[in-house]
Amino acid sequence: MKQPVRIGMVAGEASGDQLGAALMIALREHYPDVIFEGIGGDRMLALGFNSLYPQERLAVMGFVEPFKRLPELLRIRQGLFRHFVATNTDLILGIDSPDFNLGLELRLRRQGLLAAHYVSPSVWAWRQGRIKKIARAVDMMLTLFPFESAFYRQHNVPEAFVGHPLADQIPLQPDQGAARQRLQLPTGEKYLAMMPGSRGSEVALMGPLFLDVAQWLLAQQPDLKFLIPSANRERHQQLAELLHTRPQLPVQLVEGNSHAVMEACDAVLLTSGTTALEAMLLKKPMVVAYRMGAASYWLVSKLVKSPFISLPNLLAGKALVPELIQDNATVDSLGEQILFQLTDSEHRQQLVQAFSDLHQTLRQDASHKAAAALAQLIDARARGEGVQ
Repeated sequence: MKQPVRIGMVAGEASGDQLGAALMIALREHYPDVIFEGIGGDRMLALGFNSLYPQERLAVMGFVEPFKRLPELLRIRQGLFRHFVATNTDLILGIDSPDFNLGLELRLRRQGLLAAHYVSPSVWAWRQGRIKKIARAVDMMLTLFPFESAFYRQHNVPEAFVGHPLADQIPLQPDQGAARQRLQLPTGEKYLAMMPGSRGSEVALMGPLFLDVAQWLLAQQPDLKFLIPSANRERHQQLAELLHTRPQLPVQLVEGNSHAVMEACDAVLLTSGTTALEAMLLKKPMVVAYRMGAASYWLVSKLVKSPFISLPNLLAGKALVPELIQDNATVDSLGEQILFQLTDSEHRQQLVQAFSDLHQTLRQDASHKAAAALAQLIDARARGEGVQ
């Protein structure tokens, strides 16, 4: 009697849990009796995933915390290794968390198991030497962006561009009116969304700068209003304390709802990251700003190979949106750029068209496309064929 397909997944963060859950649903269309196990979160568990360790034990950030937890993390990785080898798992898929997953994938692949990775690390941007380890660690890299796949092809690493799940979830045509209704905002006002980051250190560094920019903009457009969504309860408290020192500013702090806030606004001032991608998919003019400590910036500037930091510009291969980094992120320069985004209607129309084209490029039905690529790997191995 044929044994059910066994797929190991290791998702170390909430975003990975979301990707993993959607992928489980799509993979069951190929293998109805599939067994999923490894490490997953609540969404994956609700779909019958067998998590061998709690997901929160992998959710460590920064430089110091992982070193403090290193013995535990190594024990977990060794436990997963032994389990997947003992059960002769058909495929192991690391979902993001590359520092943990790539080492596990490498060891398992050396044991003859199939290994793949979902969500490429930013190897194309910095520490490009990691590509050699990735080439040894995976039979396939599932990428979210076409420029990532191009990079892997240049280095002869098997890849599949599957698109970005956010591009599937966000409608091609945003509905600003409905978003304002959800947030109980008036329809006739002009709003700027300000997104100073999701980490405490980012908010401490970028928050005061963004509020200074808001003050500058009010001198030019006295009727302008501002919205700031908080990423979590801690950031909400931090931002509330910051706003308490600026009672004259017409800023509304919104708990969560970052998607609705951006959709409701006319432009966005943000720090770089996935927020820029979401703003692009919502067709919002934006200005990207980022600062970090002088020593950190010096080090990063020596390592980064990419000409851009924001995903809209990386996807377009040109400067679609302004990026003002470090010393260039001044109140005057940011204010002038935001004012241009708010007032130039011809530029706005061109930007919306460019963003729409990029949205279509990323709208690939990511979960089903990823499932099809992985099923092809598993089926080829079952037939005794080599991985292409």
